[in-house]
Amino acid sequence: MSDNPVSDPMALAAVAKRASKTGHPPIHLWNPPFCGDIDMEIRTDGTWFYQGSPIGRPEMVRLFASILKREGDAYFLVTPVEKVGIRVADAPFIAVDAELGPEITFTTNVGDIVTAGPDHPIEMRGSEDAPRPYLHVRNGLMARIDRKTFYRLAEVAVPDENGRMILHSGGTNFPLEP
Repeated sequence: MSDNPVSDPMALAAVAKRASKTGHPPIHLWNPPFCGDIDMEIRTDGTWFYQGSPIGRPEMVRLFASILKREGDAYFLVTPVEKVGIRVADAPFIAVDAELGPEITFTTNVGDIVTAGPDHPIEMRGSEDAPRPYLHVRNGLMARIDRKTFYRLAEVAVPDENGRMILHSGGTNFPLEP
């Protein structure tokens, strides 16, 4: 690791750890200067890579996820003093499980717990033949709902007045069709 914070993700992780003692840090309040891109990527399966190697420590991934920010179609790791760009292949998170009941509460691969509703909608993308479900997690960051969880959602979906299959959570209906 170098002394240059742009090429040293450990420095970013240290700031994230200090800032996230009580949940997610207030990245919406941080507007530091852009310091460049780093060789970090979140792949379609939700695996985080640094310089071509997977980041194997779940704690480190959770720290980086806590300082992830989306601006338009670009993704950044943000601290109070710097902002560095990273690549995201699809959605930065994966919804890996759901508690089904009157409300649907999802768990992501980075430990976020999110209840679907008006502030956290379920959104269908893709085609009728290949639907891809997503969940809004926070601040424009999405989680793709994994296949096993989507199948569980489909089992509890009910038809609406037009025959479309929908889910209900948080006082909101979500169609299960693109």
